[in-house]
Formats: sequence, C-alpha cells, structure tokens
Amino acid sequence: MPRLVDLADRVRTAAQTAMTAALERGSLGDVATTVSEGAGDRTFGLDVATELAVDAWFEDEAARGPVSLFTEDSGWRHRGPAGDLAGFDHGGVRVVIDPVDGTRNLMMDLRSAWTVIGLAQPGPALPRQSEVTLGVVAELPDSRARTYRLLTAARGAGCRLRVDGVERDLVVDDAAQLDHGYFPFFAFHPRIRPAVTRLGASFFERLEGEGADTATCFDDQYISSGGQLALVALGTYRMVVEPRAWLAEHAGLATQTCKPYDVVGAVLCATEAGAMVTGLDGAPLDFQLDESTPVSFCAFHNAATRAVLWPHLAACLEDFA
Repeated sequence: MPRLVDLADRVRTAAQTAMTAALERGSLGDVATTVSEGAGDRTFGLDVATELAVDAWFEDEAARGPVSLFTEDSGWRHRGPAGDLAGFDHGGVRVVIDPVDGTRNLMMDLRSAWTVIGLAQPGPALPRQSEVTLGVVAELPDSRARTYRLLTAARGAGCRLRVDGVERDLVVDDAAQLDHGYFPFFAFHPRIRPAVTRLGASFFERLEGEGADTATCFDDQYISSGGQLALVALGTYRMVVEPRAWLAEHAGLATQTCKPYDVVGAVLCATEAGAMVTGLDGAPLDFQLDESTPVSFCAFHNAATRAVLWPHLAACLEDFA
C-alpha cells in the first residue's frame, strides 16, 4: 500500500505542477488541448504530465522486481529488472491506474479529479475486478484547494480516509436517507440526457410514494466515476446511477461509457467502507481490467438505503428496457 500511495502522490505533484504553470501563464491551452487518442480514452496535455510520473514509478518498481501496469494511455505493460516481459506470468503484481479520472474537471481548474488505483496479486492472465485486493482513490484538488482526501482499502480489512495527515477508518452511516441529499443519475453526453432524464424522473416519481420530498433530491453531474464512488463512500452522495453502458446495450444509444480503470480501486474502497456497489442487474461488479469493457453501476451509501431504493430503480430499469 505505501508504494501505491507513493504513486498517487507522484501523480498529484505532476498534476499540480502542470496546472500551476498553466495558470501562471494565464492560459489553460497546454493542459486542456487534446494530444492523442490513448488505449482507452482521449489524452489531454494534463494527462501527458501525469503519465510521465507514472512511467517513472513503473521503472522504479520494475527495478525491484517484475510488475504489470495498465494505464488508459498505454494499455498493459510488463517489465522486470532485465527489461520488458512477454506477459502476466512473471510472479509480480498487476496494477491498474487511471492517473486523472476527471481530467475535464481539473484541466479547466473547475473541480477536483481523482487518481484511481487497483492492485491484483500475481496471476498468469488479465486480472478481473474480483481479484483486486488493494485500492486507492486520491483526490487531485483544483488550484484553490489546500487539502485533499485519500481513500485506501485492503480487501476484507475496511477503508481508511486521510485528510491533512489525519487518518481514520471510513465507515458508512446506517440511515436509510431518501431525500435531503444528492441522488444523481449521470448523463454526461447530450445524446443520452433525454433517456437518463426519463429514467430518473420515473425513479423519483416512485420515490414520492415512499414519502420522499423529491424537491430535496439533488443532482450533480460529476465527470469522474472514481470520484462519484468516493463521494458515495463519504456520504456526500446517498446514491449514484451510472447508466451509460446499460443504455447503450438496452436502448441502442451510442455513447462513451465508464471503463474498468475508472473505478477499479474506487469499487473496493467504497465497498470496504460499507457502501453497496453493483451492476444495474443488481449483481456484484466483476469485469476484466482492460481498456474497452463498458461498465454501468449503481451505488448506495449503505445497505439500508439500498434496501429501500433498489426495488424502485430495478422496476424503472425493467420498464425502460
């Protein structure tokens, strides 16, 4: 875990350095310009700076022993003390990182992004989410922030939260909160917003039958899947629904989707804190950790909230399909 936190620290330093330089120049053009199309997503100038930090960490770790590393820009790479390796079957750990989940927020100095990291123990093939044993979700704050949040989790050992050097266990509350909070349905792309709006409206109409004051059920379009799950674990969100891949499959709507690397460590941190994170079929999330598998999810701050809200969401999804 300390070496994963070191990786997150290096990324944050690189991101802050790049953003500070851009703001001092008075132009965000260098960090906000599209540079290339990576293995999993578009690469912006800000991503380039953080990928260099990841590359340096990768070289340091490979000098210690064999390791496999995935980034959305480069895909899977395998390396050891003697150089590049042929594949996963080398006896070292398998690490997935999204250096900047929420690039579009951070590169405009609008809002925090998050570094999302997951580690699977040694294995001979492409790992799956169910094999992830360590998770890190580290905040990349905007230029106005002086603090950041760090969530870390080990499977079966709970989740820890660190802020300003003070660390504590992160455990969800037990309130079945149905209103007076944030319950977003994520609708990033314009072409899917009407469908997501219909899905959400149907859900909240049903929720009124439970006595919820839906005028106090607030929306938040946070372009960071890992950040969304961090906020669920923290209780800032009481629920979030990420339906893009589900809508692409069930309604034939072409859209960019959440990918495994966006949530790999965040799923573990949220669930170890006690949040409930599943697919839109209600099953535990499990997928291969690659650059292309589409991922939808719903997450609830705790089991009590899920027990009340999930039947309504399931009914809306069934009606929509």
